[in-house]
Amino acid sequence: MLKVGNNAPALTLLNQDDKKTTLKDFAGKWVILYFYPRDNTSGCTKEAMDFTWLKRRMDSRDAIVVGVSPDSTESHRKFIKQHKLKVMLLSDPDKTVMQKYGAWGLKK
Repeated sequence: MLKVGNNAPALTLLNQDDKKTTLKDFAGKWVILYFYPRDNTSGCTKEAMDFTWLKRRMDSRDAIVVGVSPDSTESHRKFIKQHKLKVMLLSDPDKTVMQKYGAWGLKK
């Protein structure tokens, strides 16, 4: 499990446009990396819409918001289009990255 002060584990995943994306792509920026279980569920949709609403504030602070779920890149494209989202979404279908970050597992 990650602790405050730990370096973020490396990741390479496809974004909603099927482009390989790594944390190194955001060097020099603050990265708000969040994990969610599924596109188009009520809580996950609200979260993505809230981050979209905050986009201008994030941009002014040189920060980027990146969401990660096991959904496909195609699902992410539909999710973004349907809700007019302004966040980058990464696809982790085998949940490898989510597990590295301690963001996937049985609910307690």
